[in-house]
Amino acid sequence: MDFEFSGEIWFWKGPAPWYFVTVPDEDCAELEAASPVVSYGWGMIPVTARIGRTAWKTSLWPKDGRYIVPLKADVRRAERLTLGAAVTVRLSLDV
Repeated sequence: MDFEFSGEIWFWKGPAPWYFVTVPDEDCAELEAASPVVSYGWGMIPVTARIGRTAWKTSLWPKDGRYIVPLKADVRRAERLTLGAAVTVRLSLDV
């Protein structure tokens, strides 16, 4: 399963702060259907993500009935991404 979507980078300030992009509702429904087969626990879904020329392995996190893509600092630096930037994300499920 492959997905491509655009979204805005947002920040969660917590004990371990992270930057994310939220997967659109229509893609979340497909991911939810696949999650029993691919999830390794807590609803996390392993994927290969790509923004621009940068690809990385990560897991989608379930949040509020949707999924979010965590953006590592290395990815943000490589692609010169900032809070609030609109990005195109490509996801491939790792099965």
